Amino acid sequence: MNSSVGIAQVTHVPQADAPVERVPTDWKTGAMQGRIRRRYAAERRFRLLALGAVLLSVAFLAFLLVSMIGQGWRGFTRTEILLPVDFRTSGLVTGPGGAVTGDIDAATSRAAEAAFGPRGPRMLSDGSWLSVRDAIERDPAILGRTAEIWIPASTGIDLATKGQGGGEVEDQARLKQAGRIRTAFNWPFLSGADSTDPTLVGIWGAFKGSLITMAVTLLLAFPIGVLSALYLEEYAAKNRWTDLIEVSINNLAAVPSIIFGLLGLAVFLNTMHLPRSAPLVGGLTLALMTMPVIVIAGRNAIKAVPPSIRDAALGIGASRVQVVFHHVLPLALPGILTGTIIGMARALGETAPLLMIGMRAFVASPPTGATAPASVLPVQIFLWSDEVSRGFVEKTSAAIIVLLAFLLAMNGVAIWLRNKFERRW
Repeated sequence: MNSSVGIAQVTHVPQADAPVERVPTDWKTGAMQGRIRRRYAAERRFRLLALGAVLLSVAFLAFLLVSMIGQGWRGFTRTEILLPVDFRTSGLVTGPGGAVTGDIDAATSRAAEAAFGPRGPRMLSDGSWLSVRDAIERDPAILGRTAEIWIPASTGIDLATKGQGGGEVEDQARLKQAGRIRTAFNWPFLSGADSTDPTLVGIWGAFKGSLITMAVTLLLAFPIGVLSALYLEEYAAKNRWTDLIEVSINNLAAVPSIIFGLLGLAVFLNTMHLPRSAPLVGGLTLALMTMPVIVIAGRNAIKAVPPSIRDAALGIGASRVQVVFHHVLPLALPGILTGTIIGMARALGETAPLLMIGMRAFVASPPTGATAPASVLPVQIFLWSDEVSRGFVEKTSAAIIVLLAFLLAMNGVAIWLRNKFERRW
């Protein structure tokens, strides 16, 4: 009897792995309502922090643009003085081919002294005689009469006119009272090159040098970087050698830019004896710096292409090369272009590697080719910021505006190309 009872009791013992009924959570209790309120409060704080970070970034960007435009827009204008020149007593004549013979500089100084007194020549820019020469070349008939020509003013007059002080405020006021001074758009700034006189400097020489240098960089870095990424991702065997190459490429992308400048100095100048301060050497040096960025971005973009695209292409009889170039590469091209944009933007703003290869030389004329002496926009800005004359301050800010516009235009074209080739699956 006792044993049967014991057996009955044993048979009713619950199993250890039997499911335990879970009591539903009561969301209406005070503790749970407090947890919900704290969670929502944390989400609101995170959202406000994110919004504050965005607003802070926009504020810094707006401050940069406003400060640059506020200081640089005056660099696109210049002060001019209306100078009467009696060419009949200047001793200037036109020679064969329309060339002007005679001392134009001396004739301009005499005309300024006759019009404005002994201080007249000091009111004019050092290159004011160039305006007289251009006027004669446009109309040789003025050599037989007196003509009034707008001449660029000196740096002191220019600063006084723009409200930036200067030691020639009285001269500026006298010219303004006589109606012989004006502020005009500074076309020579967009068409000239470097100069020792801030009233004569131009940005076209450095801008053209940047264009040629970026073209050389893109022509070398883009195809080599893309082909390297394709080979490493689609063809190369996965072994210790490819792992070593991958680590090396990642390390090269983080190397300081001045190291690439030293490499360009040692290889392209000291070993290959290429011309110093040439866009060709600058493009080669910047291509070495940009290539790892393109390779890394290209490999990531190729990895993002779904394997089903490759399998489908192989399933309909496409060869390995056709799969890569007809299917994988077009789909990965938007990501590759994104990496190219980042690399080229970094290369456009680099100064240190170009200083190492001698692109800080004084170049008074725009480059005529990839092997001609040239400067680039970042180096030109660096050189002007180191000048003593106050007239270079606004020219430096104006050059920064040109550099930012160039960068935005280049990125805009690249983004348009990326969106054009973008495909969705």
